[in-house]
Amino acid sequence: MPYYLFKVSASDKLNLVKDLELVDSFASFRDAKTLTKKLRTEQSDADFSYRIMFADNQLSAEERLLEKREQPVLMEHER
Repeated sequence: MPYYLFKVSASDKLNLVKDLELVDSFASFRDAKTLTKKLRTEQSDADFSYRIMFADNQLSAEERLLEKREQPVLMEHER
């Protein structure tokens, strides 16, 4: 399965809708990680981020990035 590198930006002010732009796909995690680190250091605008997703295909990777994840419950000792 390949690794997909996406540029993720928010379409609205509440970050409910995300825009995904495929930057590239890689066969190895090391290559994806290297490019991601390079792009993050060159990034001057904080309106978007770079994310790596491991999936069967591009559609599956996009679906996993767009799914709503619940915030973890913090225990009292973790605060």
